[in-house]
Amino acid sequence: MQELSIPDFLHRQTAYRDIYEQYATDAAFLWLLRSIAVKQPHYNKQELGALEKRLDAQLNGLMTSLDAGWAACKKGLELEEPGEIFTALVIAIRSHDTNKIKQAVDAGLSNNLLKPALYSALAWLPNNLASPWISRFLNGKDMEHKLLGLSACSLKRQDPGEVLIQLLQRKECQMLQPLYARALRLVGELRRQDCMPQLKLASQDERPSIKFWSYWSYWSATLLGHKTCVQQLKPFVFDLKSPFQPIALQLCFRVLPVEEAREWISMLAKDETHSRTIIKATGILGDPHAVNWLIDKMQDKTLAKLAGEAFTVITGADLEKYNLTSELAQHHPLNIDDESIELDDDENLPYPDYKKVTKLWRSHGQKFIVGRRYFTGQPINTELLKATIENGNQRQRYSAALELALNDNGFAFENTKAKVVAS
Repeated sequence: MQELSIPDFLHRQTAYRDIYEQYATDAAFLWLLRSIAVKQPHYNKQELGALEKRLDAQLNGLMTSLDAGWAACKKGLELEEPGEIFTALVIAIRSHDTNKIKQAVDAGLSNNLLKPALYSALAWLPNNLASPWISRFLNGKDMEHKLLGLSACSLKRQDPGEVLIQLLQRKECQMLQPLYARALRLVGELRRQDCMPQLKLASQDERPSIKFWSYWSYWSATLLGHKTCVQQLKPFVFDLKSPFQPIALQLCFRVLPVEEAREWISMLAKDETHSRTIIKATGILGDPHAVNWLIDKMQDKTLAKLAGEAFTVITGADLEKYNLTSELAQHHPLNIDDESIELDDDENLPYPDYKKVTKLWRSHGQKFIVGRRYFTGQPINTELLKATIENGNQRQRYSAALELALNDNGFAFENTKAKVVAS
């Protein structure tokens, strides 16, 4: 065997390093892409699975050399970006190296914006790799580690057993607001009826930050079948600044009787700043009574896409499939002086053609019964919801999973953002 010269050896080492750094960079980018895709209307389960296979391929590439792979991950940790945190923890746990795991966890816990990447990494891994660490985190003394383990349970819909009640009861756990809130949320996600007493105590808490966890106590209680609790969520529905408003809308307008839901919408309509809220609520409710109003909103360029999505959710009419889209510009100008501007939530929605949609509804609208709730064109039923979870786009899958959990106690609230492809 010919011995390599020092320059050739160094060149080969550099080439190898570049390959593994590319694996790490691509893995981080694909994780970020997937974290966006799980909430988008133009991704379905199959497309999400295809994206996951690409991500897994990069992670597997890093595992072909533990030394070179970890060196690339460790370099990525210096960037303090979530994709790099996710990649590092996945590789660290797969390598069964406690020191590497500690480095990745410590880096992720250094910044609140990075913590979700740690949760995602544990949820990504198969149970035989993740569960021992989830248990270790839950049973440790460090409160941030407990939150890490509990969040992973939430994403994996994994029941932590008696530990959940202990976390809900311990004062020091209640003092860490995100930990307490996540525990209350997990009660509903897992349908843990035995934790109902803890939900009631949380809802009666009089500490200044009560709203943060009282929201999740009412949310979980509603999922457990105590639907009168939805009334306690009304303030969140009417609060545009609340981070809970979107999920409060999703829950309330699936539980409220149609007539009462219409009353809430009428109250929202008194304030024109609630235009988007009303459109979302109308789509969630699914009452065809409001379809003509939705179609009218399609003439407003700032609301057209959202109104089109609500129309599809109620009627099942796919705007692109049935050529109901407009050739008008898909985007409206943003006010660059508005510091509150965020990424456009409507970015990947089709732009409806007002005239075409009007014509379609005039021809087929009589098939829908006012006062009955519809979802993607059919009266809500278990088989429809199960089929949507399997075949719908990501937003529809979430809606169907929540609807199914609320209407049938035999079904858990499935996490439609969970990994599709088995490791």
